[in-house]
Amino acid sequence: MTARRLAELGASVAVLARRKDRLDALVRDIEAAGGTALAVAVDVTDREAVTAAARQVADRLGRADLVFNNAGVQLISGIEELRVDDWQRQIDLNITGLMNVIAAFLPHLTASAAEGGPADLVNTSSIAATRILEKFSVYSGTKAYISHLTRLLRVELGPRMVRVATIEPGMVDTELPDHVTDPDASKLMAGLIRDIDVLQGADIAETVAFMAAVPRHVNLTEITVLPTAQAV
Repeated sequence: MTARRLAELGASVAVLARRKDRLDALVRDIEAAGGTALAVAVDVTDREAVTAAARQVADRLGRADLVFNNAGVQLISGIEELRVDDWQRQIDLNITGLMNVIAAFLPHLTASAAEGGPADLVNTSSIAATRILEKFSVYSGTKAYISHLTRLLRVELGPRMVRVATIEPGMVDTELPDHVTDPDASKLMAGLIRDIDVLQGADIAETVAFMAAVPRHVNLTEITVLPTAQAV
């Protein structure tokens, strides 16, 4: 949804993810609506592949001046269940994948900023970064890493006019809850989707677009986006 919205606003967008069929369909939709888009199938946990993808983006569309770091997985379980494979998968994608994207695209952003152009790095965290939720320990830990990393990156990159920000959404109606197999967590999420008007992908897209549209000297550093009726 964010790629669609940015394309509607006139941006040339590159979409990076594992599932090429979905990327290709998204690009066709954007192009049919008059936009410009590039699909790059890549696993963000593969550093060399992400670096190559960044080169491809630069070759085809020019360097990136807005990077929306949105890949993630949510695998909820009690810590004593010792689902170490799930722990590692979340760390690999939510943390290592995020760092790989930063490493690959940060030179784009610093170069754009140095020439007086826009330069935005937006990382997706979650309200789980600050909420204390039973069985969410590893997932919440990865999101807390993202939120605090973003604060620290601002200290380094803000003086160079690279804006760094994080979005911490509440319940969004995406495929993320489909990853959850823990019955308690599944019940919690299903109840929210059933009982309240939860966020949609379009709401997050509009937030990213707004963050990028404010004047260059304004950095909206942390935005928590909640469904109005969500209490937890």
